[in-house]
Amino acid sequence: MPRILDTKEVVPVIAELAKKACYELDDNFMNALGTAYDKEESPYGRDTLQLLIDNGEYAKKEQIAVCHDTGACVVLMEIGQEVSWTGIPLFDAVNEGVRKGYGEGYLRMSMVKDPLNRINTGDNTPAIFHPSIVPGDRVKITVMPKGGGSENMGAFSTLVPAEGEEGVKNFILKTVLDAGGKTCPPVIVGVGVGGTMDWCSWIAKKALLRPIGERNPDPYYAKMEVDLLEKINNSGIGPLGMGGRITALDVFIEYYPCHITALPVAVNLQCHASRHASSVL
Repeated sequence: MPRILDTKEVVPVIAELAKKACYELDDNFMNALGTAYDKEESPYGRDTLQLLIDNGEYAKKEQIAVCHDTGACVVLMEIGQEVSWTGIPLFDAVNEGVRKGYGEGYLRMSMVKDPLNRINTGDNTPAIFHPSIVPGDRVKITVMPKGGGSENMGAFSTLVPAEGEEGVKNFILKTVLDAGGKTCPPVIVGVGVGGTMDWCSWIAKKALLRPIGERNPDPYYAKMEVDLLEKINNSGIGPLGMGGRITALDVFIEYYPCHITALPVAVNLQCHASRHASSVL
């Protein structure tokens, strides 16, 4: 028998996750900032990292937004194939959860109804919703607020397959270095390689959810991650672009099969406010 859930059950969960994500940087990320502080050689860079650490600790203690840009609300939902839904349309429930969380949490409303007419929706909806079907009868919900500064500096390109690994590396490095301090480093660099234009960009963003320090299980891509991280941190951009050793906390590469004529690559950057929170129904 399928497990039946009312879509309204996701509303309070998403509302609380939106607030938690915006208020609390997780332990993995805060520990990474501490490690970065220990490694940073520039006095300006160390001072900047200490400010970011203090800010993260204060936001969690006071339950206030760690950054004024509380982002577009990206919601991932891994839905067990044995789950059956009843009630209002699922996307409506997702948006109601975002509306509730952003209102109750005094979080900035950043979404506009039309990209050219620029009229604010007033409640930070619609969400950017990514549902997927997985085995089982549980539903894992992840809320990932994505700020404009880092999101704006992402990039996509379809390379000629002959450009190979070096072409991919060069594109990633150019994207990060061209962004400079505009992405509020230290950044996390999410990379997608393969798939189609839409899928490549999506796995680049999804890569940002990986814990800092966790390598791709494929040794080939794990080595690429380490090599790119070293090159980025030799750039001298440093925390908040103030100069220094730590420009990136990590590089995460995800890959997917692709067409014989294509070599898609996407870069999605995450600023120092790496926000996400999850719960399972």
